[in-house]
Amino acid sequence: MNVIVIPDASMIVIPLIEKNGHAYLSPSNFSRYDNMDICEGNLTFDNLISKYSSSELPSGVKSRLFLFSKIVDEADAAIIIGKRPKNRDKMYDSLNDLILFGGNACNNARNLEIKIVQDLNIPTLKLAYPTNQTQLIELIDKTNCFLKNLEDIDGIVNDDKLSIDSYPKKEKYPIFDVKKLLDSLI
Repeated sequence: MNVIVIPDASMIVIPLIEKNGHAYLSPSNFSRYDNMDICEGNLTFDNLISKYSSSELPSGVKSRLFLFSKIVDEADAAIIIGKRPKNRDKMYDSLNDLILFGGNACNNARNLEIKIVQDLNIPTLKLAYPTNQTQLIELIDKTNCFLKNLEDIDGIVNDDKLSIDSYPKKEKYPIFDVKKLLDSLI
């Protein structure tokens, strides 16, 4: 099966895809496209632009969506790694972090790509960005399990409970509990 990864080039996941007998589709594999194809435009790309964006979409987002449009029709499954938490203890230096988990690039393009994948109704694995070694091992285990059972999966696997913003959902407390807590402090 053909699997796409968001963000693209997340090297922690790509070898697992190939190890489990699937093909990794990359929008940045420029060897597959010739210049005339890019210059002439693409019907699929025009459909993506008209469906998911306004006419005032920045050119950087358009170009990322164009590359994404080249592979989205071929995708049989997707793996989405959540955004990096803002205040986290870094496990690796910036370069290793970028190589392992891919660059976030443009948030607008990333959010549109995630929305497009969700509309495809293909098996999708959503993973929280790992912040420690235990979470990193869990990410690898969940990815392997997803890829091994890909034929039996229907829909979105979101055990990490990623929100629409690609961050793990935080537990919310009822306002009355917060009021009781504040009253007890006074």
